[in-house]
Amino acid sequence: MYTRKIEEDLDCGLYLAMKVLGGKWKCCILDAIHRGMTRPSLITKYIREASQRVIEMQLAELLQFGVVEKTVENELAYPKKSEYRLTALGESLLPILSQIDGWGLRHADIIKERLSEPEVN
Repeated sequence: MYTRKIEEDLDCGLYLAMKVLGGKWKCCILDAIHRGMTRPSLITKYIREASQRVIEMQLAELLQFGVVEKTVENELAYPKKSEYRLTALGESLLPILSQIDGWGLRHADIIKERLSEPEVN
């Protein structure tokens, strides 16, 4: 069994939030679900830059933390139709995501400018 060499700081709120939201697409996935895109295929169409596999992996992590819940329609059918919904814990993240979105929009010009600059090594 693997044991961490450095203990995780489970008393730090920022660390805990990063455990739940860390990952390139988790905030976008939560936004997509909030907007009504509850099936993985719809989420993948909404977040075109992310692969289906990455979306499914990050949905599994969000499910593990209790941020989303999964329902499967007609489990005997193939392929199974799964849908995700925000839990109360997931809903509690929406104001935070809204703040992050607002920050990004307020500073979009600066960020876009920096993204277009060549990297300095």
